[in-house]
Amino acid sequence: MPSVPVLVYDGDCGFCTRSARLVERLPVRVRLVPWQEADLAALRITEDRARHEIVWVDTSGRRFGGAAAVAELLKDCRGVWPLLGHLMSLPVLRFLAHAAYRLVAANRYRLPGSTPACRLPAQQRPGAQRH
Repeated sequence: MPSVPVLVYDGDCGFCTRSARLVERLPVRVRLVPWQEADLAALRITEDRARHEIVWVDTSGRRFGGAAAVAELLKDCRGVWPLLGHLMSLPVLRFLAHAAYRLVAANRYRLPGSTPACRLPAQQRPGAQRH
């Protein structure tokens, strides 16, 4: 189990990479890792799932995908962000968040910003250790 939560994202997707950069600015402890570089077996995530959605792995090893991953990420933040995460988990809003996530995910390669993270030097990728 990870010592800090892990957010696995698609490093070949410019939208996903930009979103990971935004996560770096949130008040949360998280390790960001492109699925292409992740030890998926250790995280108990299939490659198919990693290609399909972001995955949040909490410190107890529970996994959440898609909009639920975003909600869990927000719940782990400091400040007002957990409120948004809890709201996203309510039944009606969870359904809407899931629908919005699926719409964005299905069209993410069409969205602006197509610089793949995997082509960036390792130290410039979201989640890279800064020295």
